[in-house]
Amino acid sequence: MFRTALRNLLAHRTRLLMTALAVLLGTAFVSGTLVFSDSVNKAYRDRTSRSLDDVAVSVTSTGGGPGAPGLDARTADRIRALPGVASVRPSVTGTVVVADRHSESAGSDWGSTGANYVPGADGKDRRYPLVEGRGPAAAGEVALDTRTAEKTGARIGGTVRLAVDGPVLTKKLVGTVRTDDPRVGAGGSLALFDTATAQKLLGTKGRFDELIVTAAPRADRNALTARVRTVLPDGAQARSGTELAAEQSKAIDEQTGTIRKTFLVFAAVSLFVGIFIVANTFTMLIAQRTREIALLRAVGASRRQVVRSVLIEAGLLGLIASAAGFLLGLGVAVGMRSLLDANGAELPDGPLVVTPTSALAALGVGFLVTVLSAWLPSRKAARIAPVEALAAVDAPAGTRSLVVRNTIGAVLTGAGVATMLYVSTLRNARDLTVPMAGSVLTLTGVIVLAPLLSRPVVHLFGRLAERVSGVSGRLARRNALRNPRRTAATASALMIGLTLITGLTVTAVSADRGVDRMGDQDLTADYRVDGAGGRGLDPATARALAKLPGVAAAVPLRVTGFDSAGDPAGIRGTDVAAVGKVTDLKVLKGSLSDVHGDRVAVSEDYARKRHLTVGSSLPMTFYDGKRGTARVVAVHSENDVLSDVLAAPSFVDPHLDRVRDQSVLVKAAPGKTDGLRARIREALGGNPAVKVASRDELRRSAAGDIDDVLYLMYGLLGVAVVIAVIGVVNTLAMSVFERTREIGMLRAIGLSRSGVKAMVRLESVMIAMFGAVLGVGLGLFLAWSGGHLLRTSFPQYEMVVPWERIGVFLLLALAVGILAAAWPARRAARLNTLEAIGAQ
Repeated sequence: MFRTALRNLLAHRTRLLMTALAVLLGTAFVSGTLVFSDSVNKAYRDRTSRSLDDVAVSVTSTGGGPGAPGLDARTADRIRALPGVASVRPSVTGTVVVADRHSESAGSDWGSTGANYVPGADGKDRRYPLVEGRGPAAAGEVALDTRTAEKTGARIGGTVRLAVDGPVLTKKLVGTVRTDDPRVGAGGSLALFDTATAQKLLGTKGRFDELIVTAAPRADRNALTARVRTVLPDGAQARSGTELAAEQSKAIDEQTGTIRKTFLVFAAVSLFVGIFIVANTFTMLIAQRTREIALLRAVGASRRQVVRSVLIEAGLLGLIASAAGFLLGLGVAVGMRSLLDANGAELPDGPLVVTPTSALAALGVGFLVTVLSAWLPSRKAARIAPVEALAAVDAPAGTRSLVVRNTIGAVLTGAGVATMLYVSTLRNARDLTVPMAGSVLTLTGVIVLAPLLSRPVVHLFGRLAERVSGVSGRLARRNALRNPRRTAATASALMIGLTLITGLTVTAVSADRGVDRMGDQDLTADYRVDGAGGRGLDPATARALAKLPGVAAAVPLRVTGFDSAGDPAGIRGTDVAAVGKVTDLKVLKGSLSDVHGDRVAVSEDYARKRHLTVGSSLPMTFYDGKRGTARVVAVHSENDVLSDVLAAPSFVDPHLDRVRDQSVLVKAAPGKTDGLRARIREALGGNPAVKVASRDELRRSAAGDIDDVLYLMYGLLGVAVVIAVIGVVNTLAMSVFERTREIGMLRAIGLSRSGVKAMVRLESVMIAMFGAVLGVGLGLFLAWSGGHLLRTSFPQYEMVVPWERIGVFLLLALAVGILAAAWPARRAARLNTLEAIGAQ
């Protein structure tokens, strides 16, 4: 039977080519994802291990922030005197934003790093190998990493502009360095100063953020860590380099694991679509080989041997396609890195990592998917009786089997629809188990019901085709309706992709419009000024902007959190008298003029949830552990710019580690909007640590993030759609082979070559449009029912159907139907009439 399976595989290799291609694409996605995540994981680990290579013990503060008591020169001296210690490197780190050629930040918001350069006996710091020049040794000097230096355009001896937590500073560039700091490798920047200057700039004068202990040769690092702990003052902790490496490894695994899971979900969708193609292909092959299988049964082959033969054939196909898919996956892995880097991910450089696990996973998945997909067709083959060797086959499925299938499909669809209707009433978006289960049930039910649903939909499209193409349209309709199972399986592959694409598009467009409404309704300021990376702004910034000519109001916002009876909430401190000039704030009860001291205003939703009204007391436990009680003197409408509670700055400031403004909202005076951004930038000295964004830019930025995610999803789901197209081509090509004699008879009685082509094309279009209609309809339903969950955290969300995009999806499905039929239609039209009539 193995030889029989191998012979069948080689005999039908052309017909199986498209099936192999579908499996190949799915496994390429899987192997590409695994190789990509392993490569990124190793690149991060290598960079981290290099940065921790000489770290035997790390001493840090356990509280109080940078420069906490205990990490000073005396602590360093005590550790340095311990046996087994080779050196102690005092480290100072913080945030330093370097200006590029355009006075913008030269690094990512969260990776702009500043540190101290600690030269050894040779005058060099081993952690930062010099590329050019020397290390900084005076207050007016700085060294940069090579990438940041290139962005600034500065050369050795030139000047560099940078900002820490105040005005812009200008320092002389004396050197460039290499670094293994993961933050810099991921797109950040590095500025190095001498230790005294770093302590002064980064707010740790006389203190250190970390003491890095290097062990002497052959010293026991665990014993050394224990000795270090004995000399530490209160408020300091020691961790071994092994512990740090383990923590870093765990963080890296979590980061790359999220990427891996995301891509594998889409790979699973692609393989799921491929299941329909494999099952459809083997069902048609078995129908075409009925006489051959019956003869095998007649000469003594058992049912088990027939099943085994089909499964061996499928397994060989799966292995060959998976092996090719694994090789293609290497290119996919390289493409994923380029794609993410192009979107600002800036992943660390490293070699492509190919592990045995990745290869075995790709081969195993492809093999199992192909074999499992062929299992039902193999069972059907085993039921062929020897007497059928002389009978014509390819009869439609019996009524009973369709009735059972339709009953199961109706139950699944009903359960899924009921679950999603229940989901539409929920107000808690934290647990997504129920909506995901409802979506899967609905999609599965529709797939099972697809043969039943195909009749009315295909009949409708067939009537239209008959009016356009006459006889060819009538024949195409009858061909599509002849085997509803085959039509449904082919269309279901396309339906799955369009369901996901439609649902994502509707949700993304609706969220995009919600962001627009949020900006229009709640924010009336012309500009928002923020500190780069969310570091906040010095309170002097708001005062300086308020005095700027052309500014009607510059309102600072400070934020912290509190807990009241186990219910966490946010509180903003601001100039309550002026906040109405930069936000659309409507007072429903009380008066904002009464907000001062411990008197606060609350939002309508928070008041309803906590049963508050004017005059109510609000007990509060702040995040710094302090407790207090506020009195509610006003209730205002919902406003996304503001928090649940609005208070005067004096009420919020005692609970902040440092008094900083989260942002400043700037409103231009009437007729003074033009050029205001430039005046703001000038007033702030072109500070690269400060960002100035207009209201339109804020909306576009939020919408741009949504669009970026949507287009990435389009690209990932595009693989599933391509596989679905392959399925349509494969089904039509094998259908043409199956109907060779029929096509020959049609040609003999007068149907032209163009009529044959039109028949095949119209059949393809009907299948594609059937899948598109089901996919779009199901996607709209799931987006509507699931979208209700977003309203709990995003009140502005309201479902918007982008009819123009839906129209594009339907046109693409139409194009898919036409293009997929090109080769099968041409092959059908070129059949020799006499040879076709004589075909067996």
